[in-house]
Amino acid sequence: MRTAEINRTTKETDISVKLSLDGGEVSIDTGIGFFDHMLTALAVHGGFGLEITAKGDLNVDGHHTVEDVGIVLGTAFARALGDKSGIMRYGSAYIPMDEALGFCAVDVSARPYLVFIAKITNEKVGDFDTCLTEEFMRAFAFNAGITLHLCCEYGSNDHHIIEALFKALAHALKIAVRLNGDGSALTTKGVI
Repeated sequence: MRTAEINRTTKETDISVKLSLDGGEVSIDTGIGFFDHMLTALAVHGGFGLEITAKGDLNVDGHHTVEDVGIVLGTAFARALGDKSGIMRYGSAYIPMDEALGFCAVDVSARPYLVFIAKITNEKVGDFDTCLTEEFMRAFAFNAGITLHLCCEYGSNDHHIIEALFKALAHALKIAVRLNGDGSALTTKGVI
């Protein structure tokens, strides 16, 4: 089973993530409405079962909650993938959201890296600090052990830009974690 269940408690956050790479229930509650919407989109478009509950110091701001969810979700992905044998490893997707076009490419490589290119102009979308989009993606990529490239080719509505990036990530991951049929590690090194 390609699943993981992670609980992480710090002085700033208390986060529980249950992940199934092969589908299942989706239930998200982080206390940040727009972030819940993005994580739900990630799960639904990726075909993942995902249950997240997060309690954070939102009286300070959303930074600790969003970053720590990225840490825990990334850790869950790494654990659910195990030694990464048998997966397609690479995935990419373009996703349009009205006037915005998001692109994502991933390499499930055990070599974490993030390239994030998006012109986001507003400080907030709903109760979500838009600068935390990149913070989430960095925490997720580094803890999942993936190389992650995200780019918004163009767009003017920050809601659409961010949603296009989350959905592009979902579709790229869906391709990358798909089983390759022969169980081999897709690398010339013999192990990822």
